[in-house]
Amino acid sequence: MFDALIHTSLRQRWIVLALALLLVLYGSLTARQMPVDVFPDLNKPTVTLMTEAGGMAPEEVEQLVTLPLETSLNGMPGVSRVRSVSGIGLSVINIEFDWGSDIYLNRQQVNERLGLVREQLPSGITPQLGPISSIMGEILLIAVPADPDKVSPMQAREYADWVMRPRLLTVPGVAQVIPIGGEVRQYRVEIKPEQLSALGIQREQVASALQAFGTNTSGGFLSSQGREYLVRQLGQTSRIEDLQRVVVGTHNGQPIVLMQVADVRIAAATKRGDASYQGKPAVILSVQKQPGADSVRVTRDVEQALRDLARSRPAGVAEPRFLFKQADFITHAVSNVEEALRDGAVLVAIVLFMFLLNVRTTLISLSAIPLSLLVTALVFHFMGLSINTMTLGGLAIAIGELVDDAVVGVENVLRRMQLNRHATKPQALTEVIAQATLEVRSAIVYATLIIVLVFVPLFALPGIEGRFFTPLGVAYIVSILASMLVSLTVTPVLAYYLLPKLVQGRTTDTHDTPMVRTLKRWNTAVQHGAFAHGRSLLAL
Repeated sequence: MFDALIHTSLRQRWIVLALALLLVLYGSLTARQMPVDVFPDLNKPTVTLMTEAGGMAPEEVEQLVTLPLETSLNGMPGVSRVRSVSGIGLSVINIEFDWGSDIYLNRQQVNERLGLVREQLPSGITPQLGPISSIMGEILLIAVPADPDKVSPMQAREYADWVMRPRLLTVPGVAQVIPIGGEVRQYRVEIKPEQLSALGIQREQVASALQAFGTNTSGGFLSSQGREYLVRQLGQTSRIEDLQRVVVGTHNGQPIVLMQVADVRIAAATKRGDASYQGKPAVILSVQKQPGADSVRVTRDVEQALRDLARSRPAGVAEPRFLFKQADFITHAVSNVEEALRDGAVLVAIVLFMFLLNVRTTLISLSAIPLSLLVTALVFHFMGLSINTMTLGGLAIAIGELVDDAVVGVENVLRRMQLNRHATKPQALTEVIAQATLEVRSAIVYATLIIVLVFVPLFALPGIEGRFFTPLGVAYIVSILASMLVSLTVTPVLAYYLLPKLVQGRTTDTHDTPMVRTLKRWNTAVQHGAFAHGRSLLAL
């Protein structure tokens, strides 16, 4: 197989070089478009189930809501763990599924189970599925400062709820936007018990009138002269005056309106927390991304959306400020590993040149680094992996070994070409290069496979450890195998074009550099000393 591959590459030299150039271009474009993150995807498929139970204590929420739901969800296929939290009027259940399962199929299964358990829940309690989010989903905290002299906290919250949040949810990759702080607008009705008693109105009558308020009702349609006219009663309104005048009952034949038995006004909802920026009132938006989304790209799109909203920002609402930006942390973390990768490549080039002491042989050997890295990037792309500290770390570990195959091959080719130059019957140049490459290929293949086997146990790690370290093993193994493939195809072709003139220009039969000759002398001296003191050395 190796024989056919090497001879085919040497016969189709221009095709090999063209494919290598195409690989560089396509790989570079693909690498620039790949998602960047600080860690690999650690998201275990999880479905979040949230249930509001207003007025219930945590014990009641646990017994009446959480326990029936947990009991129904525990038996689903593929469920590995069910975790729940019961609070004041709120139940949150996280259903974790096995690695690799389809999150959309999981959500469908949860929905089917909810249909079976809804009858066991108290009336008016409706469980809701949370959005598909990431374990590292909170990528941004955006503060929206509000000048209390120009705009009220309620107006600032309404701007965040009804203008900013819908716009940010349209950004691809954003899963949820949660506003914090400000004041939430409420239509507050505070009943006067003494008025109810005096006018003979029951609380149930008030509650029924409030439920029926502000709704449109249909009366069907009316046919006339070949046309159909819709009949509707328009009662939908947002005016507080209309709510104040809603009829709740009658007393002595006179209608009683709501404002006679209750105080009706617009007020802020009871706060369970607040937000500020630099000691002043503010609304903070928490932006969460979808699993697998590129955090850096989503952040850029959110920043562009905020710039688009600047034209419609009301007076008193200042320019949004970023309190936390995960993209900065990702950029710095990845940049540090990229610097280590760059420095490693530079050191490899320096060491190669010191040993080879020739620009052409150094360039042929170094060509394995970018080609191997770009092949690895393409494999990442097709496997759905991202560029992160673990994948780059695997490449940084392998950077010194990427040139091993090429260096050994180039050295043997140079030696064989030197011998062929002084042979009585010189062989064809392509045959010399092919034989020289094949001579060292078996040893290099065995060494490469042994190195690959060292990293195979990483793929057997279970759980989150396996998800964390597997990309490192993939990066290392793919880059090493890619370098071996490059040494069988591209390296012989480059040797064909660059080394013949180098051999013709040599005035001596040896191709060793001064450093290599010095190291060989030291090696010979060490070996003689070792054999002379063999027993002492073995005892030591």
